[in-house]
Amino acid sequence: MTIAFACVLFMGLLPYVAAGIAKKGFEGYDNASPRQWLAKQTGFRARANAAQANLFESLPLFFAAVIIASISHAPQGRLDLLALGFVVARIAYLICYVANWPTARSTVWLAGIACVVAIFFQI
Repeated sequence: MTIAFACVLFMGLLPYVAAGIAKKGFEGYDNASPRQWLAKQTGFRARANAAQANLFESLPLFFAAVIIASISHAPQGRLDLLALGFVVARIAYLICYVANWPTARSTVWLAGIACVVAIFFQI
């Protein structure tokens, strides 16, 4: 497995980490109606849930970039580095979102998108 493919697997699982943060401690958690419970949350729980949604939304473009670059025989070293850059940016994004650092969050979001665009330019 290449580093880039490992990054695809990791990113596929990262939104679930955000979901776990949103449900941390399960105070009053309603497993029968989890979406309604999450919709009523505030503070870090609401931000973690929003981060979860955004992390899921970012997956298709990243997955496509890595797969297309791989089948196009893009330089593996650059592909791995850019995929790692995306992962680091998205981890930082989750941290910034939960911590309520909106400017930093926007900055690392942009860095992540730049990594995906750069992957496409490797093709």
